[in-house]
Amino acid sequence: MRKFVLISATAGGVGYLPGAPGTAGSVVGVGIWAALAGLGPAPAVWIGGGALLVLSVWAAGRAEAELGRRDDPRIVIDEVAGSLLALLALPLSWETALVGFALFRLFDIAKPPPCRRLERLPGGLGVVADDLMAGVYANLAGQLLWRVALSEGLG
Repeated sequence: MRKFVLISATAGGVGYLPGAPGTAGSVVGVGIWAALAGLGPAPAVWIGGGALLVLSVWAAGRAEAELGRRDDPRIVIDEVAGSLLALLALPLSWETALVGFALFRLFDIAKPPPCRRLERLPGGLGVVADDLMAGVYANLAGQLLWRVALSEGLG
């Protein structure tokens, strides 16, 4: 079970990459979004995203206990879930992926309210909730940009 927890929480070991593991985890989330969105109908993305959300809270909480550190930087499943949320209900394209990724990283790093407060929640929920909120902010910004692009004939 320990191995499954750590593989899940580190996104298959991506969290062990030196430098910017959170950024690497976000790239994994974009890849999962592209794979799910490429399956066709929106339910695949929503069901896959929901399953990832449940797994992320559970795995992050268990991994904290295994690693002995609150919100250990090797735990990147929160970035995976947040970046996937940032792209939900947006069109599948490399432009969308790039903009969604950038917006998510911006909000994840800036931590606008209430993100920082959400980090204080206990266990895995506290690890994941701030990234989900950053994903919501990124998604709203992405939806706005998409609609502006459509209205200007760019989409």
